Amino acid sequence: MTTANPKRRRSRRLEVRTTSEEREIIDRAVKAAGIDLTTFVITSLTVAAQRVLADRTVFALNAEASQAWEAINRHPAREIPGLLDLMERPSPFVKGLTTARGAVRASPDLRKRR
Repeated sequence: MTTANPKRRRSRRLEVRTTSEEREIIDRAVKAAGIDLTTFVITSLTVAAQRVLADRTVFALNAEASQAWEAINRHPAREIPGLLDLMERPSPFVKGLTTARGAVRASPDLRKRR
């Protein structure tokens, strides 16, 4: 769990509005945790943010799902008609990765199978 670093000076302000009921339960939790409101709120928000972002940064599987995933990935990649040609086109999203003629080159591994 993320905890606040008391040596770090917080300089950004965050304001929220709550209902009376929400504030009451937050205050009760702060008291039960034995920490100040700022530390409680920042710690709770940071943990919530990490959970939201976890599925975008961490890929976790149980043992059974991990075995299934590995079995799928042991199969050789299939060739998809037109994919190499598509990969030869310049990227509309990345500048600076094109050849003199403006074409993005496929990796040498992909070219060997051609």
